Amino acid sequence: MTQNATNTLLMVRPVAFALNEQTAVDNFYQKKGPVDQNAQGLALKEFDGFVKNLRDKGITVEVLEDTLVPHTPDSIFPNNWISMHQDGRVALYPMKAENRRLERRSDIFKELHTRGYEIATTVDYTSAEQEELFLEGTGSMVLDHDSRIAYMARSQRADEGLFHAFCADFKYTPVVFTAYQETPDGIGQIYHTNVMMCVTDAYVLVCLDTIHDSSERFEVASAIRNSGKQVLEISVAQKSNFAGNMLLVKGTADQLILVMSSSAYSALTPEQIDFIEQYHTILHSDLHTIETLGGGSARCMLAEIYLTKTA
Repeated sequence: MTQNATNTLLMVRPVAFALNEQTAVDNFYQKKGPVDQNAQGLALKEFDGFVKNLRDKGITVEVLEDTLVPHTPDSIFPNNWISMHQDGRVALYPMKAENRRLERRSDIFKELHTRGYEIATTVDYTSAEQEELFLEGTGSMVLDHDSRIAYMARSQRADEGLFHAFCADFKYTPVVFTAYQETPDGIGQIYHTNVMMCVTDAYVLVCLDTIHDSSERFEVASAIRNSGKQVLEISVAQKSNFAGNMLLVKGTADQLILVMSSSAYSALTPEQIDFIEQYHTILHSDLHTIETLGGGSARCMLAEIYLTKTA
């Protein structure tokens, strides 16, 4: 059975969701709009609906409540500051936005322990923030646990040195490249790798057109194929509708489910949907407000729990 899917997810239920001005400087998926006025109410409805959809498929969702103080408008995206691994290690990551650093709450570890999850040790990279170096978890990195390959697109939020340190600590082979997108100021780097690629057990969904350097594009495609997986390409337009921001999970009886937003699903072609459904069940949920103001989608909301549970 693949290690690229877990049955257990951590999600943080928002209490004061809003557009984060600190992250909007390089996350061009964030957009101000009419939903600003009732952002929290709309986001909460989408969050609760998403949790229900996941649980209806037999996926265990550990929901933790956000706190009003301190104000953390992006707490709904926990995968950027924490990852939880099969060997009991938990990694903590350095965040570029100062208000996002406040999302790292020690009470979350206590709550996970109370719920029966075994944490052996913590690997803490957060001191790199003092040097203005960042690596925002499984936003900056896309991990292939089966083949022990880690993919990273360079950006202000993804330092190459920290990435290599993570790969050495957790025994992944690094694949580094630069991916680009249109911004209001012209062509710029994609801020998070997980908006343009998703690894499953059978294929990697990826927007190769964002990798402008032909040798790097060849290297990424070769790494995917050499790992025994197929390449499922998406277009730049599909990527812009969060079609790269997906996650493979396990449902009832280890059913493999590809989770995405409804906007991502709507962006796929019938042929791409047919391809995916050869291997996986598709689950999609409406996350319009969260995507519009938060600039993140389904995958960003899900922190996988690979820790052993004793109770």
